[in-house]
Amino acid sequence: MAGQAHAPQMLESSSVLLFIVFGLFIFLLFVVLIRKNGSAALIWNEIIREKITNFIMNQSKEQRILNFVLQNAVRGDPCSVLDTIDKYCSQKEWAMNVGDEKGLILDKTVEEVQPSVALELGTYCGYSAVRIARLLKAGARLLTVEFNPEFAAIAKQIIEFAGVQDKVKLLEGPSEEIIPQLKKKYEVDTLDFVFLDHWKDRYTPDTILIQECNLLRKGSVLLADNIIVPGAPEFLNYIRKNPRFQCTNYPSHLEYMKVKDAMEKAVFLG
Repeated sequence: MAGQAHAPQMLESSSVLLFIVFGLFIFLLFVVLIRKNGSAALIWNEIIREKITNFIMNQSKEQRILNFVLQNAVRGDPCSVLDTIDKYCSQKEWAMNVGDEKGLILDKTVEEVQPSVALELGTYCGYSAVRIARLLKAGARLLTVEFNPEFAAIAKQIIEFAGVQDKVKLLEGPSEEIIPQLKKKYEVDTLDFVFLDHWKDRYTPDTILIQECNLLRKGSVLLADNIIVPGAPEFLNYIRKNPRFQCTNYPSHLEYMKVKDAMEKAVFLG
């Protein structure tokens, strides 16, 4: 009778143990996916983890990045600001900046082009705007476009803190509305360099719009980020098959991760 009495308890204990083991297996599997799979990594960082942290702290991730910069970076030192953001995003919370690894590709491209007028689509927190602006020659300027008002407000503070506000003009609004205004409203003749890092489904239509507005000259350079993760297959298909562009692919990794990503450079041939 005693053995029969213990049987349900043993069965219940086994079920609990099995549930715990299964839960650990699922957790470990998800951890592996996050490290190896770009989509899983973005879902975890941009949706699950960020939403939970925002709820607990009653503050956005972008505001936390700004606060970390204000508390830890050196005012007026762009490199210090970039290093501080990289430290936060690699050690505390992932964020969709171009990052330190792909940032070197961006640096090299800007240094090669030496643009007088550059355009960035997708300012986010201002990381890449600071990265580009610190390399601009005297008298050159960067126009950076951001659709999200919260991101634009934070980017403005980071750009000013880095001390590059005289080289950067932040334009708030949809890219498809701002691009046609560049010539008349912002006195842009042609663009020497364009950095695409906004919504991936806008890469192709905005590239077409830039051409239709006669904003490119022979030798103008486009550089597109995140062409593998989240991916921009329509843009790659368009730009690589277009005889007016000469393309170069730069394999790299998703910002602050080991997940494969790449950047695509396209030189306008006229």
